[in-house]
Amino acid sequence: MSASAKTARAKAKTTEPAPELVLAIDLGTSGCKAALVDLFGNVRAWEFSPVETFLPAGGGAEQDPAAWWNALTASCGALMKRREVKPEQVIAVCANTQGEGTLPVDAQGQPLSNAILWMDTRGAPYVQKRLGGRVNVAGFAPHKIARFIRLTGGAPSLTGKDPVGHMLFIKYRWSDIYRRTDKFLNVLDYLNFKLTGRLVSTVDSLMTSWITDNRDPARIAIDAGLCRMIGIPERKIPAPAPCTTVLGNLLPEAAKTLKLLPTTPVIAGSIDTTAAAVGSGAVADGDVHLYLGTSSWLGAHVPYKKTDVLSAIASLPCAVPGRYLMTALQATACGNLNFAVNKLLYPDDALQSGPPPDDVFARLDRLVETAPPGANGLIYTPWIYGERAPIEDQTIRAGLHHLSLEHTRADVVRALYEGIALNTRWILRPVERFLGRKTEAITAVGGGANSNVWCQIFADVLQRPIRQVKNPIEANVRGSAFIAAAALGKIRIADIPRRVEVAATYRPRPQTAKVYDAHFREFTALYHATKKISRRIVTFHRGN
Repeated sequence: MSASAKTARAKAKTTEPAPELVLAIDLGTSGCKAALVDLFGNVRAWEFSPVETFLPAGGGAEQDPAAWWNALTASCGALMKRREVKPEQVIAVCANTQGEGTLPVDAQGQPLSNAILWMDTRGAPYVQKRLGGRVNVAGFAPHKIARFIRLTGGAPSLTGKDPVGHMLFIKYRWSDIYRRTDKFLNVLDYLNFKLTGRLVSTVDSLMTSWITDNRDPARIAIDAGLCRMIGIPERKIPAPAPCTTVLGNLLPEAAKTLKLLPTTPVIAGSIDTTAAAVGSGAVADGDVHLYLGTSSWLGAHVPYKKTDVLSAIASLPCAVPGRYLMTALQATACGNLNFAVNKLLYPDDALQSGPPPDDVFARLDRLVETAPPGANGLIYTPWIYGERAPIEDQTIRAGLHHLSLEHTRADVVRALYEGIALNTRWILRPVERFLGRKTEAITAVGGGANSNVWCQIFADVLQRPIRQVKNPIEANVRGSAFIAAAALGKIRIADIPRRVEVAATYRPRPQTAKVYDAHFREFTALYHATKKISRRIVTFHRGN
């Protein structure tokens, strides 16, 4: 290349406009990720800061909201210190967070306690007392569940794991805090308050408070009658806004902390399920995605509001205009693997196993590949903290079944991978009934979808092709970036599938069908055989 050509090329590079970026914030149960994402869904850089979870006795699960903000500012600070991007390139801030968390705040938006998380079951007896009757249908007075389903599409969880249970727990157990509570905020709502000073919810952050009329996706609003039914005044709930709402610009102090311009707009954003659905690229009606994180779910956008009470599946408000998101939630997926790593393989206890290596999950993958499909007859039931779908049961617990002296550690770990897939197969049946068609392929996202061997296990167990998205752990921040870009008119929702790259497609292997069909039959039988035992054990230990 001539000197003049090199000069011209260098000049073209320097004059090429800098890409527009979204600061996407992903606050999950384990911590906060901050990422700079371009409008094609490419993550240019990201940072992560952990957040500690506390588990008070009696089924509690809490986090300190100050830890959320500290993790957010630490992640964003580290990201912007790289000096790889100029503040003026960041066209918006948009967050997604864990859902079904509840934080009471005063009139100035200051937290009055720790936040109660989606795993917390302490409100269960208050929900059951409030919503039950002399005659019950699935634990509800008939007229109450009928109204919930007609207006919202779902109903409060009798496990106490959603904001209804949390708010009632605070009302009856933390009465002083309840009296001082001006608003109950979800996790997303609190971050948006810290960023903009506005106390507002989104249509999806509020949906599992079960107090909104969702019959028209363009006109989601709080229903005063539902508020009276659950026993929480409407004035204590922030009004919902669409996920694509521009809430306003960053507060000056927030802009300074994040090292961004104070004119940077903040988009309302969404909870993690909504963001992952958008970030998966499965935004067309009926396209199914599988999210594999601490919890997991099968989801699909649909043009109708619908409910399957028996399988705990419903289509609820989401970020795609005019659409609902059907979600079937599995309470713990990778949470089972985290438990195995942190409490069995590498615990900080008297045996002093030491911290897990950085590549621990890659090592688990290699170990799994050495065991045959079916794990030599070993079956793991992954209900380590209760289950949500297709059976909602707060007292069912995990177990290894048919364990013998012949089994190896590789069999045990493979059984964990397979058990989570078997539960997803159990969920897939009612999901396909809900959609009215067989799923042609399933798009896999979330941290667990990084595992090639696990994607193949899912394909074999579900007997459906699995489309592994490139960089699947980035689905949430990619979704937040797309939501922000759509809000600002930079892209259309219909553009999204073309901006999500599939790394590989895993197809079911016919030779595995026989073993997984047999294991699936026994998997569902194990639930029915052990559910009463689990209930008795959990009840006994909670009472002593």
